Amino acid sequence: LEKFEKNGLQLIWQTGKTFVDQARNLAAGKSNIRVNDFITKMEYAYAAADIVVSRSGAMAIAELCVVKKPVILVPYPFSAEDHQTVNAMKLVDRQAGLFVTDKEANNKLVQTVIALAGDPGKQESLRNNIATLAITDADEVIAKEILRSTKVLLNDGE
Repeated sequence: LEKFEKNGLQLIWQTGKTFVDQARNLAAGKSNIRVNDFITKMEYAYAAADIVVSRSGAMAIAELCVVKKPVILVPYPFSAEDHQTVNAMKLVDRQAGLFVTDKEANNKLVQTVIALAGDPGKQESLRNNIATLAITDADEVIAKEILRSTKVLLNDGE
């Protein structure tokens, strides 16, 4: 955590209930670190962030594409069929995110954040690439498909 302070970086840290006390102890006296067990207004955290570090579940990936922030993905290693790694690699393959394994995180994550924070060009590239993956009209697509399917069913039944 000292490396964040040394590099002039702020951290909004969502820990979950299990680790919140430990994280608060580690962050004690550090004004650049905000520890939360859970963030209920994630849109504000995303708005405040220049870089996001996230797991890579489907909903997280969808949100990250819409908010268009440079992201470092750390897939949950025990996800069913390792789907979080599969999700993360979809972004990495399109140069829309960076990847750190959970196993590597202790040694590699902080340096990856600091390196990205110091590389505005890389941030811009990640932002532009992830923006191309955003689906902002899913509700309309689903509604149109339901209406189309319903019409087909009605026409077939007549």
